[in-house]
Amino acid sequence: MSEAERNAGGGPARPLLLGVRHHGPGSARAVRAALTAARPRAVLIEGPPEADALIPLAADEEMRPPVALLAHAVDEPGRSAFWPLAEFSPEWVAIRWALEHDVPARFIDLPATHSLAWERGGAPEEGTGADAPAPEASGGGTEGEPQGPDVRVDPLAVLAEAAGYDDPERWWEDVVEHRGVGAGDAFAPFTALEEAMAALRETYGSGGDDRDLVREAHMRLQMRAALKEFGEDVAVVCGAWHVPALRRRTTVSADRALLRGLPRVKTDMTWVPWTYRRLARASGYGAGIDSPGWYGHLFGARDRPVERWLTRVAGLLREEDRMVSSAHVIEAVRLAETLAAMRGRPLPGLSETTDAVRAVMCEGSDVPLALVHDRLVVGDVLGEVPPSAPAVPLQRDLTRLQRRLRLKPEALERELELDLRKETDGERSRLLHRLRLLGVGWGEPASSRGSTGTFRETWRLRWEPELSVRVAEAGVWGTTVLAAATARAEADATTAQGLAEVTGLAEHCLLADLARALPVVMRILADRAALDTDVGHLAQALPALVRSLRYGDVRGTDTGALTEVAAGLAERVFVGLPPACAALDADAADAMRRHVDAVHGAVGLLGDAAETAAPAHTGLRDRWHGVLRVLSARDTVPGVIRGRAVRLLLDDGEVEAGDAARLMGLALSPGTPPADAAAWIEGFVGGGGGGMLLVHDERLLALIDGWLTGVSAEAFTDVLPLLRRTFSAYEPGVRRTLGELVRRAPGEPSRARATGAGIPGFAPELDAGRADAVLPVVRLLLGRDDTVEATGVGEGHELAGAGA
Repeated sequence: MSEAERNAGGGPARPLLLGVRHHGPGSARAVRAALTAARPRAVLIEGPPEADALIPLAADEEMRPPVALLAHAVDEPGRSAFWPLAEFSPEWVAIRWALEHDVPARFIDLPATHSLAWERGGAPEEGTGADAPAPEASGGGTEGEPQGPDVRVDPLAVLAEAAGYDDPERWWEDVVEHRGVGAGDAFAPFTALEEAMAALRETYGSGGDDRDLVREAHMRLQMRAALKEFGEDVAVVCGAWHVPALRRRTTVSADRALLRGLPRVKTDMTWVPWTYRRLARASGYGAGIDSPGWYGHLFGARDRPVERWLTRVAGLLREEDRMVSSAHVIEAVRLAETLAAMRGRPLPGLSETTDAVRAVMCEGSDVPLALVHDRLVVGDVLGEVPPSAPAVPLQRDLTRLQRRLRLKPEALERELELDLRKETDGERSRLLHRLRLLGVGWGEPASSRGSTGTFRETWRLRWEPELSVRVAEAGVWGTTVLAAATARAEADATTAQGLAEVTGLAEHCLLADLARALPVVMRILADRAALDTDVGHLAQALPALVRSLRYGDVRGTDTGALTEVAAGLAERVFVGLPPACAALDADAADAMRRHVDAVHGAVGLLGDAAETAAPAHTGLRDRWHGVLRVLSARDTVPGVIRGRAVRLLLDDGEVEAGDAARLMGLALSPGTPPADAAAWIEGFVGGGGGGMLLVHDERLLALIDGWLTGVSAEAFTDVLPLLRRTFSAYEPGVRRTLGELVRRAPGEPSRARATGAGIPGFAPELDAGRADAVLPVVRLLLGRDDTVEATGVGEGHELAGAGA
């Protein structure tokens, strides 16, 4: 007979062991009722003892769960573990009850100094190395049929299966969440759960995790110390899986023997914000739950939880412009209750309410239902911790900057549009770029909407709890964000393996306004560029370097030295590119073609800047065009590069359309192997604008059409994948127009071509009247509200010059 049974007739067994499910609202309510009934003199809680000093912060008005205890190794901040707590976590309820009743509260699990050092060869996975809350009675272990003592047992799944349930979550809802805390006996739920767990421990022992035996030995030692200090009037809140082990009588020497020789590491501990999303089991935390938003609702709703939940769902769907009325809510409540009765459940659970929402409010569609699951069932709640919580100096500086710049961390992803001409937005941009340099990915750059100018930035912001660890790791670089980012940039430049890494780092330094780090990076960049002879590396590094020049005017950065290095790098690319393009296989040729495109764009940006900042490197565009002419004429250069060179010259006006047609005719002559000719076509018409080029110059289209019809059947099979890759990239409208032109034989004079009839967008001459009609809109887009006296085509030319 267990001690719980021996004491059944005279009240709860002493000490009072309250076995719980971590993050279970039913357990949380039962813990509060049991503590209120028992009035213990001390409360012991499963958790790291190093956090005892942090318990009083739970009473701070600025502490809002979900939060987590974070422990990390002082010398290796990346080695860390979390102990998350929500408002419906039994441990959090026990802490709050103790603080409200002026009762000592202590953590009794294995210290983090041991759990973090347990697997020194590799950092323990989040929530496992120091797993408290652990997966006991939470469904967080290995799912499926238990197969013996070497398999990690999921107690919840075993009990659910014994009760005839195939879903552990549904079983837990029926026996705990929907049953209340017991009529007149606040201890009955814990007595029943203890008996069930005792039977499981007799069958499965430690459940496949020997570390539990060590943890339980430490908890028993802490219990003995508390009993000696406070007497038997002590309550222990822990995972239900541990209760039979804590109730079992063992000797002090046996428990101490289990703890002898454990590894140690110096640790720091603090409170950090947590999120409902990270509480979800799908996010990877072993003691998580599937539906923290739903459980938070069950814990907070004092009455009619189903009606209140479906009302929240209706509100969310209305915000998304879906037609949901009060009648939908009433009908959904009725359907959920009917489903619960048909399934033999005491109250509608999450599955019944979800089915009702799908049928009544979502009209059978899972698309809006996915939104309900993401925003309500899981939720985007982000906790808060008070400023008085311990933190590394870098974290304090980051918090200060977040408040000053009004950048509040949020769990829900949001877009932030920045105008860098405004002082506050400029500081926000610098902060986000500095954090990215430090590996703190709070924000990710996104494509700006409506403007591609350098004075606009768009960021996607989302705060994840793990970023607190990244901040702690970055604290080794400095005590402020600016100092840490500067030191990190200098160190990364010194250890960078390739030239492209250094040029990318130079760009980051400009974006983050790291004035002290930039000279160091530039010196290393110049040294690396002088020693690197690989044209591919040089071509890969140049675009990032030239992009950095664009930020000078907006951010007020002196980019003279950067321009000098970029121009010198471009000169070396010009010299080395033609030999490097000879005798390449298909993959290498495609990679080199991308380098040619990147260098072309970089030279276009660099040309004007080099004229003023680097007088020794004037005429870069002309020299680059000379390189393209060389590439277009050499037979040893792969066709994809020769075709691209001709196309770039045509786009820049360096080659007339007739000359381009002549070069294409030569490339597509019968003596050219079909694969090489197809590669030339890909280089010439591939990429942006290639389709429109063929639409507006039917001579080129006729050349391709004539070549393609003359390709043999065997060769056609070989070149088809390449041609499909080229033409499939065009927009549907362009492909349709090309099809119409090919169907009527491109390049042949016709009445339709002469009159423009039947071919949209074609006419013998420019229609000046239609061109003038768009000028007011163009003037508005360019921000020109002045009156231009010139009219017609002349005005269009002037506006085009203003736009340029």
